[in-house]
Amino acid sequence: MALALDLTVRDAMVVPLRATSPATLFGKGKVVELHVTIEENDIEVVVIDDALTPSQQRNLEKAWNAKVVDRTGLILEIFARRARTREGKLQVELARLNYERSRLVRTWTHLERQSGGTGATGGPGETQIELDRRMIADRILKVKKELVEVRRTRSLHRVARKKAPYPSVALVGYTNAGKSTLFNRLTQASVTAQDMLFATLDPTLRQVRLPDGRPAILSDTVGFISDLPHELVEAFRATLEEVQEADIVLHVRDIASEDSDAQRKDVQQVLSDLGVTADLERAEGRQMLEIWNKADLVSDLEDRDALANRATRFGALLVSAQTGEGIDALLNTLASLIDDTPPVRMVLGVDQGKALAWLYRHGRVQAEEADAEGKVALEARLEEGAVGRFQRLFPEIKVRNQ
Repeated sequence: MALALDLTVRDAMVVPLRATSPATLFGKGKVVELHVTIEENDIEVVVIDDALTPSQQRNLEKAWNAKVVDRTGLILEIFARRARTREGKLQVELARLNYERSRLVRTWTHLERQSGGTGATGGPGETQIELDRRMIADRILKVKKELVEVRRTRSLHRVARKKAPYPSVALVGYTNAGKSTLFNRLTQASVTAQDMLFATLDPTLRQVRLPDGRPAILSDTVGFISDLPHELVEAFRATLEEVQEADIVLHVRDIASEDSDAQRKDVQQVLSDLGVTADLERAEGRQMLEIWNKADLVSDLEDRDALANRATRFGALLVSAQTGEGIDALLNTLASLIDDTPPVRMVLGVDQGKALAWLYRHGRVQAEEADAEGKVALEARLEEGAVGRFQRLFPEIKVRNQ
């Protein structure tokens, strides 16, 4: 994750702990040992892949004479860089404010608390901390109000989209699983797709054309991680509103990764924590489909065949968003899952081109065959109510159910 902030990694190590120290997380001997490494490599920032208490962070910075960033702080910094929309920036700011509120004592260590007075307050240090806490609390309230307004506006947009006969499909998955690359492949869009963590933070929506001609709305969402910091849960919850409303959720997995199974469990846990899994189980007709991405990185033919067989048994689809392998099968599967309207058949005369154009505009023409006389026999799917409108506009055409 440090690379996502353009940090140059001088050294990386796994530090085994028999027990954690309340003061410094690591034992005294390990703190001294790490200090030597930090000085020898001229390290300015130490990133710890764990959550630190404010006192642990402060004590380690004093001991190592370097800036110490824990897992939550690092992720918040990455999110702050990635956010592009107003809502995304507000979500990140709210998470950072909640995170920093507990660390104010570290921020103001240069102001010592003075004792000896008889007043209701302590020295200037305490006064400054309380003032800062009040400022953060006020800012949190303001950000929350702004988020409510932004989400209300987006909710109105979602309601408007629901009035259109377009089904919605949402992409979810572990960070760097290839969701944005798949999104671009399906929609011919050009959203940011890079080989880095959290390249996508803000939800992105585009239209995708299914094989039967029917349009659908596809949304790309932020990637998940293991042990999601609690400061980010609400930010994720707001970001994943599109997932909660989607007709189909595509869980994109990096099947070439050695940690693919563990990442799958992490994604399922986050979805469960956010209530998405329960929503899918309760909603009739909504479902989740696993997409095993990055098939092109599995080069061995024997492993590739075994992987394809396992995907079939698991009910997953094996694809490569990079090369396009399996994309047609994915689109056909989506079309079959979300199109439950019964097909109708009809025969159009050579002078009924207007009716044919109407069907292509308002329905999904699945089969079309012209005979020697120029008459066109076709099969189409029309949304509820569209069949009645067609018959009122073109009463001379006989419509037969399949």
